[in-house]
Amino acid sequence: MVEWITTPGFTDYREAEQQMERRAAAIAAGTAPELIWLLEHAPLYTAGTSARIEDLTDPDRFPVHPSKRGGQYTYHGPGQRVIYVMLDVGRRGHDVRRFVQQLEAWVIETLAAFGVEGHIREGRVGVWVERPDKPRGPAGALAEDKIAAIGIRLRKWISFHGISINLDPELEHFSGIVPCGITQHGVTSLRDLGHDVSMAELDAALQKSFGTIFGE
Repeated sequence: MVEWITTPGFTDYREAEQQMERRAAAIAAGTAPELIWLLEHAPLYTAGTSARIEDLTDPDRFPVHPSKRGGQYTYHGPGQRVIYVMLDVGRRGHDVRRFVQQLEAWVIETLAAFGVEGHIREGRVGVWVERPDKPRGPAGALAEDKIAAIGIRLRKWISFHGISINLDPELEHFSGIVPCGITQHGVTSLRDLGHDVSMAELDAALQKSFGTIFGE
């Protein structure tokens, strides 16, 4: 069985990393169940293992935390649901690519519960939404904004770190970085798209769609 924990208030980022590492080790040892941990952080930037210093455009704005997860720079803050995913990928087939695809599908299924159509784009990490209300791009392509970020790490086939979904964060806070190294597209949220969704409603949708995607 997968345990679900929701932590109110803001969780310190370094404390969260330490707790994830301890839990991942316990899962690998067979002494603790898998875990989905739902929380929020106070405003901060994290630098994944592929982060480029030039993408940190405002280094003095918020605390910057180097992170062992994959990916580049991202923002965490109030109004964003962070989902730390500690699952046994070995038990689930030893297929990292498929696991990431499942995480993407989980986000897309969750967004669909609120009438939002999420997309995966080749060469762009995360989940994206089309913006017909914004000016079109080159060759008349629809504008697209990022609504969810994904960045994981594996140790002994146990995942940690995970997903962030923008419910109603301060979108201007993303301007201190080049999110995930992508300059041609913006960032959005459920509220920015006109959806009045509570954090509790988002959490319920996450739990329901988890069962659909992961079959448990």
